[in-house]
Amino acid sequence: MSTDNSTGSASNTGTEEDLPEQLRIRREKRAALIARDVEPYPVSVPRTKSLGEIREKYVGLEIDVATGDIESLTGRIIFKRDTGKLCFATLREGDGTELQAMLSLDKVGQDALESWKSDIDLGDIVSITGEIITSKRGELSVLANSWTLASKSLRPLPNDHKPMSEETRVRMRYVDLIVRPEARSNARLRPTVMKSLRDTFEKEKFVEVETPMLQVMHGGAAARPFKSHSNAYDMDLYLRIAPELFLKRCVVGGIERVFEINRNFRNEGADSSHSPEFAMIESYMAYGDWISMADLTRNLVQNAAMAIAGSHVVTHHGGRQANLGGQWKQISLYDAISKGVGETVTALTPIAELKKIAEKLGMKIDPKWITGKLAEEIFEHVAKDQLIEPTFVMGFPLDTSPLVRAHREHPGVSEKWDLYIDGFELATGYSELIDPVVQRDRLVEQATLGSKGDLEAMQVDEDFLRALEFAMPPTGGMGMGVDRLLMALTGLGIRETILFPLVKPEMD
Repeated sequence: MSTDNSTGSASNTGTEEDLPEQLRIRREKRAALIARDVEPYPVSVPRTKSLGEIREKYVGLEIDVATGDIESLTGRIIFKRDTGKLCFATLREGDGTELQAMLSLDKVGQDALESWKSDIDLGDIVSITGEIITSKRGELSVLANSWTLASKSLRPLPNDHKPMSEETRVRMRYVDLIVRPEARSNARLRPTVMKSLRDTFEKEKFVEVETPMLQVMHGGAAARPFKSHSNAYDMDLYLRIAPELFLKRCVVGGIERVFEINRNFRNEGADSSHSPEFAMIESYMAYGDWISMADLTRNLVQNAAMAIAGSHVVTHHGGRQANLGGQWKQISLYDAISKGVGETVTALTPIAELKKIAEKLGMKIDPKWITGKLAEEIFEHVAKDQLIEPTFVMGFPLDTSPLVRAHREHPGVSEKWDLYIDGFELATGYSELIDPVVQRDRLVEQATLGSKGDLEAMQVDEDFLRALEFAMPPTGGMGMGVDRLLMALTGLGIRETILFPLVKPEMD
């Protein structure tokens, strides 16, 4: 971007010492405009076409051509060069399309040209009415007959030579979207992916529903919830950690293929793949199981890749290509643990032996961890970083899967898989537990763990159990993080795939 030296305003954010000066100058310009009865924030301005429509209509126009077509165009000024009788500016609209604007003394007059030079800064949004031409260098342009200010920017834009830090980009996403093409592309990528997901579900005859985010009790996952209070009902409520228990009620009621895409909230740590608030897909298919849900999940991911890249091979922001095609590898969780620790570990390995293994690995052990939880932590320690290509990790401990059916063949194992891509968990799938008697026993066990201090343990949901008692058909279930899906498609961290992630307030 350029510095507009004629106004004394710079395009970068400057140091702490000169930033107030830049803000002061722009506020003085705003006040001067108002004093001259010029509205710096008008209710409307002339606009006949978008910059994109102009680019599309006049593609291939020859050098130094005057079309005779008069249009009113709007955009944010991201470059400005003022000379004696001819001024140049680059306008940019929201999707990143740019167009050159030219203002000449003979077209706009002395007063309008001088006002442009003195009143207009980088970052301002303007409307320019004039003829569509190509310059002597072949640049498609609008040659102004008149112009008007659409919105005065009271803060300067960042400088291309001094990029914003990740923290600043996240905190001021609105500026990030203005100046960085990748940010605009990422923001527009998400709706493309969402449409693909819904199209895949629709093709498979799934019904989309919405379930409560405010819940009387938390359940559907092992996670610590956010707690709130309803003044109207005078009762404590929880922000949901998962929609699972309500979606299963739908299956009981006869919506046999059901899904939801919505927000979940987990009062846990935040890092490159975890956010306290995140978007989640959950889906359930009557007469399916963990294998059919693996097939569905692969289709969802591959169709999303095809929607944004035209191929199952996606290019990450760093240039690395990731191949999401094919059938995808399957490995056993306990085989992965055994390979990683150099000795045989099964679901029946006592917790005392697992603790010895963990100590040899230098792991910190939480005394509240049950046997299956410790096994999962060992797996995370020794294996997950190696799972770069799409891999279904099959057969998780039964004691950490209270909503999942026991494996048909292997004792102590549940019919649950986790899908790993690029070393992080993208999705999880199950053969669902539908026996209400066994489910009650499992939830009672969870409540017991909760009474002993396990903040992630589930509660006994009597209404959910009552629903199961009306008979739920054999069912497969799946949950996938939307933000993590975008991570797998782009190679970005979760704070870049969420448009406005949670950040701590700025300190004075």
